[in-house]
Amino acid sequence: MAGRTRRDEQVGATREALLDAAERLFAEHGVHAVANRQISLAAGQGNNAAVSYHFGTKADLVRAIVRRHAERIEVGRSRMMADIGDSTELRDWVACAVRPVTEHVEALGVPSWYARFIAQVTADPALRALTTSEFAAASPSIPTLQQGMGRCLPELPAEVRDERAAMSRHLITMMTAERERALADNSPTSRATWRGTANGLIDAVVALWQAPVTRED
Repeated sequence: MAGRTRRDEQVGATREALLDAAERLFAEHGVHAVANRQISLAAGQGNNAAVSYHFGTKADLVRAIVRRHAERIEVGRSRMMADIGDSTELRDWVACAVRPVTEHVEALGVPSWYARFIAQVTADPALRALTTSEFAAASPSIPTLQQGMGRCLPELPAEVRDERAAMSRHLITMMTAERERALADNSPTSRATWRGTANGLIDAVVALWQAPVTRED
């Protein structure tokens, strides 16, 4: 039993090292520019087949990276949503979309690569659907969040609501990645803290949702 436990610990440590290395390399270079052997080397693994052994395909590796972060973000989002209950304030619901992400990235420390990794995979047509599906599976609070925002803006047509939801996701993803990159490079940032960054994002996303709707002729 003790031998099995040590083996399990070793396997777990190897998987985490591979996930960390892959996340960093994917964030810096893009998924398709990174070979499995590069990930193994960066993780300190002499076996070039380590990625295939532990995860299968590169797509499975991307899923695993997405899942381990999405599950942690979901904990924070669920807690925030429990606190606001049945709020009818749009800002409360937008905060539930923004703060769990910025707080998670802040907790990762400097440097981190998660936000830049997500920016890479969601911009890749071959990986976007995979990433979206994995997020949905690990984030059961998202439908409730969408419903809460919808109740705050019942007059918005469904197609406009979908469009603005996509705009919001892109804004949160790209601005979070931009700050993460600046911190890693020790470059100036527009806000002094992650909390300030979240405040600015919430302001912008609320304004986006409340913008007038121009009807097509």
